[in-house]
Amino acid sequence: MNIIFKKDTWQEIYYSLRNNKLRTFLTMIGVGWGMFLYVSLLGAAKGMENGFDKLFSGFATNSIFLWAQRTSIPYEGFPKGREVHLNLSDMEMLKRKVTQVDYISPQNARGSFTGTPGESMSRNGKSATYSLTGDYSVGNKISEKKLIFGRYINDADVSGNKNVVVIGEEIYKNFFDSKKKENPIGQSINIKGLFFNVIGVFRVKKGGGFENDQTAFIPLSTYTKMYNAGDQIDMFAIVSKPNANVNEVEEDVKQALKTKNKVSPEDTNAFGSFNLGKEFKKLTGFLTGMQLLTIIVGTLTILAGVIAISNILLITVKERTKEIGIRRALGAKPAEVRNQILLESVVITLSSGLLGFMFGIFVLMILNAVTQGQDSFPFYNPTVNYGNVFAAMAVMVVLGLIIGMIPAQRAVKIRPIEALRTE
Repeated sequence: MNIIFKKDTWQEIYYSLRNNKLRTFLTMIGVGWGMFLYVSLLGAAKGMENGFDKLFSGFATNSIFLWAQRTSIPYEGFPKGREVHLNLSDMEMLKRKVTQVDYISPQNARGSFTGTPGESMSRNGKSATYSLTGDYSVGNKISEKKLIFGRYINDADVSGNKNVVVIGEEIYKNFFDSKKKENPIGQSINIKGLFFNVIGVFRVKKGGGFENDQTAFIPLSTYTKMYNAGDQIDMFAIVSKPNANVNEVEEDVKQALKTKNKVSPEDTNAFGSFNLGKEFKKLTGFLTGMQLLTIIVGTLTILAGVIAISNILLITVKERTKEIGIRRALGAKPAEVRNQILLESVVITLSSGLLGFMFGIFVLMILNAVTQGQDSFPFYNPTVNYGNVFAAMAVMVVLGLIIGMIPAQRAVKIRPIEALRTE
């Protein structure tokens, strides 16, 4: 289209828009607002997604937490209300029968959410009660601890029944001089009358995870001996394989345990569970839905704005009837008149979109600055996929061309002799 490279074309567009400043501005608001909504809401949805990813970073989101309760249905001569238990031997059985299980971490605990009292701990005359958990090294793969000193429990600690402990930051601040950043590694604290060497200190992100920094972790084998727990386990943290259906894994695990413990297959109370994978999937589905809704709302708003541009151009064509007639009389071809109107439509549409895009990015930059370091609020690094933005821009241009055809055709149909008579 040679008309694009003609200086006169752009001068005419400029004078046309300048002579109708208020009308042009109001017309551009529709498309600009649509692009602003598209960019800002899409970026905000991505920021929330990034925030939740950050919140759950280091945590196996395809995990299931399972514990034993009481039966609610009589089965094979056993009455209802029978207490069932989890045992260490169940781990190998579950791995063998449920092939979609990746790994299992057994835990015994006192305090916190278990409903049992915590354990008394002391050092240098200071004492307090905190939660105590017996764990395997694999437990750190399910919920990775952010260590500020030392290391976590390893397999050698478990196999050797060692008296070692990893403490939360609040315990560290109570028993050690945190202001001077005292190194607790190698020093000991008293737990239930036994001395434990501190091998690590962890910090819990605010608002994140299922743990708190008032918890101490010791090897499960050591915990078992301390409380004479034998083979019994309070809870299994089960992680499914990456491509496995977490809901199916949960059901298969429960059925395998019901068979072993002679529990009715219909009993839903014998084993309790929390399926983090299912809940996390709901969350990601919600965020995906938000992004889809944003795309739909933004696209429809842009479409409404482009239609408004068409209406304004129709009015412009009517006002410029005499001018168009003169041009036609001087030899302007219908295609030149049509292309002129189409180009005006595209210029207004594209300019509006670019302004909306820049304003949207500016708002996202402000949101990012305001939420920096806000760990309690799941919002981080709101970004926009530029591929989506360029696609939206392309759609805008196409819509501008299509909608612009209406006033363009109206201009072409103007007969020169009739246009010159117009007052």
